[in-house]
Amino acid sequence: VSCWGFQTAGQSGEQELENLVLKLSVLKDFLSSIEKKALKALQEMSSAAPATPPQPLSRKAKSIPVQTFEVKLDITLGDLTKIGKSQKYTLSVDVEGGKLVVLKKQKDSQEDWNTFTHDKIRQLIKSQRVQNKLGIVFEK
Repeated sequence: VSCWGFQTAGQSGEQELENLVLKLSVLKDFLSSIEKKALKALQEMSSAAPATPPQPLSRKAKSIPVQTFEVKLDITLGDLTKIGKSQKYTLSVDVEGGKLVVLKKQKDSQEDWNTFTHDKIRQLIKSQRVQNKLGIVFEK
């Protein structure tokens, strides 16, 4: 298990963090709802053969845009070899796509990024001591 902590830059970091946690919660609820609908549809299909092919489910929920945050990486004790100058990263959250992208700008306009899918994220931990700090536990 690896753990990354992010601290948002600026005055509204706490609000941005709360929005991120809320959006991830909405994604979890949305996926749970889809799972329940799929299970119900399978149960209905198995109990009676439909005369016409089933219609695709219409999506009534609003599209959630990709959110981007400027963050600072907080190194954990397990990564002591990587400690150096504090660098800013860009954290992009695609709730509907189920992806989290951590982007680091390097010299000469090069970029280095890591993409994590929702199934690799095991836990989100909002710090009670530091209001604008979020810990993310990944599967590894």
